[in-house]
Amino acid sequence: MSLYRIGRALFRTFFSLFMRVRVVGRENIPETGPVLLCSNHISNLDPTLLGSFMSRSMTFMAKEELFEKKLVNAVLTRVGAFPVKRGSSDRRALKKGLGLLEEGHVLCLFPEGTRSRTGEIRSGLAGSGFFALRSKAAVVPVVIVGSYKLFGRITIIYGPPVDMDSMREKKADAAEATETIMEQIRGLKKEHMEKSG
Repeated sequence: MSLYRIGRALFRTFFSLFMRVRVVGRENIPETGPVLLCSNHISNLDPTLLGSFMSRSMTFMAKEELFEKKLVNAVLTRVGAFPVKRGSSDRRALKKGLGLLEEGHVLCLFPEGTRSRTGEIRSGLAGSGFFALRSKAAVVPVVIVGSYKLFGRITIIYGPPVDMDSMREKKADAAEATETIMEQIRGLKKEHMEKSG
């Protein structure tokens, strides 16, 4: 069994025992082919949460600083993570991400770049729009709502894939494509809050 599968099983057990996790819209994730998951970012645990409740393996970007220690580097690399330089256009990371999508993998991004300590969904970085426009991946918006506190309730909501064909037809740039994706993520959260409120 791969390190990824072992980690997924362990974290899924942890989340299932100590939190009340609910997953909505799982059917919106294609079972095959490239998928670009774009999620809001509220905690360092977000990648493990999303990975734990997905049947498909996923890859994800992580800030370059996390790869500086050899042991952490080895673990992150074996579970599908790759480094990205924050605050700049990291061509190596962009090329790596596109390659993974071309190979049919699931790539998870957090367009905001850093965690939102207030829970408010902020503007996204252009990288997500770049991948969405340049690849043939299904672009699936995701929102994580709730608290990672012990026995807290947390909900993962996957929305329908974003229509990128129309964005390409009108020659949208990466920033515009990212904002369209962020609007979908905000919409998922708003709909959830209205239903639960």
